[in-house]
Amino acid sequence: MIRVSRILPKLPLAAVAAVLAVAALAACSPEVGSKEWCEDLKKKPKGEWTANEAGNFAKHCVL
Repeated sequence: MIRVSRILPKLPLAAVAAVLAVAALAACSPEVGSKEWCEDLKKKPKGEWTANEAGNFAKHCVL
């Protein structure tokens, strides 16, 4: 069995930094369905919306 203590020193610093950056960016986005989220999506071109975003917008912001 591989121990975590043996793996961690081998991880490149860039990989750790990338994971932390993604986590930080995800924490900054407003909660789906919130007023801020609806406003952000209204500003985004509809051609760039994902299917999930369109469905959530219809569910939380229109109805």
